[in-house]
Amino acid sequence: MSAARSVLSLSKILQPWTGLKGSTVMRPVMCTGREKSSYTPPPAKYGGRHTVTLIPGDGIGPELLNHAQELFRFCCVPVDFEVVNVDSSLTSEDEINNAVTAIRRNGVALKGNIETNHNLPPSHKSRNNLLRTSLDLYANVMHCQTLPAVQTRHKDIDIIIIRENTEGEYSSLEHENVPGVVESLKIITRVNSLRIAEYAFKLAREKGRSRVTAVHKANIMKLGDGLFLQCCKEVAAGYPDIIFDNMIVDNTTMQLVSKPQQFDVMVMPNLYGNVVSNVCAGLVGGPGLVPGANYGKDYAVFETATRNTGKSIANKNIANPTATLLASCLMLDHLGLHDYASMIRKAILKTLSETRLHTADLGGQGTTSEVVQSIMKEVQKGGPLTSEKI
Repeated sequence: MSAARSVLSLSKILQPWTGLKGSTVMRPVMCTGREKSSYTPPPAKYGGRHTVTLIPGDGIGPELLNHAQELFRFCCVPVDFEVVNVDSSLTSEDEINNAVTAIRRNGVALKGNIETNHNLPPSHKSRNNLLRTSLDLYANVMHCQTLPAVQTRHKDIDIIIIRENTEGEYSSLEHENVPGVVESLKIITRVNSLRIAEYAFKLAREKGRSRVTAVHKANIMKLGDGLFLQCCKEVAAGYPDIIFDNMIVDNTTMQLVSKPQQFDVMVMPNLYGNVVSNVCAGLVGGPGLVPGANYGKDYAVFETATRNTGKSIANKNIANPTATLLASCLMLDHLGLHDYASMIRKAILKTLSETRLHTADLGGQGTTSEVVQSIMKEVQKGGPLTSEKI
């Protein structure tokens, strides 16, 4: 009974995530021609099926995304993947440009992290950054939650982190004035600051949240971070039902590791978002558990929240697939395939809480493939939507 209550609690915690677009829940059809259904799929280009760009990335990305494809086939999810490989070691930007073109064609992508090697020449731009800026994926969203089946120092964490994704310190504008003197430009614009603040407050209202905290360093960067903070204050004035406060970034990190339960929705510029996201992932069990999403006006890209390549554990069958599989569930919710997302999400949570098959990062001895097989068994227990029941 306690295990069942734990799964129910987890199901309430990990609600479907659709960015700022609402969709009608629709029942999925079985993968068989023997039964007719009145199901009408959400708009898709080819016969009710969605084509999604899949970018394997580096490190553990390829193997985990192979498992995601395997799970989708098992569940008969009406999604076809267009695989686009991006070699992070190449100086040419042809492959990342091909990936951008594919996402523009399909509208949605699921990706592994692409390594950015700091030993490459300064002219070499981060492929992840090029992807986000080329598609104007301005909002990086991470929902950081305590999972009852995972042992952590802090409990009852439930924080939505919203990170501006296209400017700030990630503008890739650096130059060396004279030997030994480098200027790195941090770009903060009123338009983009208002846009991300509006996104944060609108999302907070839609999700029934009561507080938005802006994270900044305006006491030192009075113009740049001062502008960001001022934009947040202006937007907050239009949401009197939501409490607004602000916190300096260094204090924020201390408060997170001391009393993370005080935070609800957090909005911040690019670099601070990177730091805070990693801290929060660590608080709830590590990078293998937390999915992330990047939203723009026209496109969405889903990946693990902390964007780690995990090169040291690649191809060893020990990586935790949870974050990647939950990211794929976020993608299904975005496509309007809510029942498929719910089915897979519940199976993942049951494997965590009931079966308690954990990978090494959570103190267990399970392999990646064993965890995925356990998830498939849970899916099979739940109903007739799997290929083996056709």
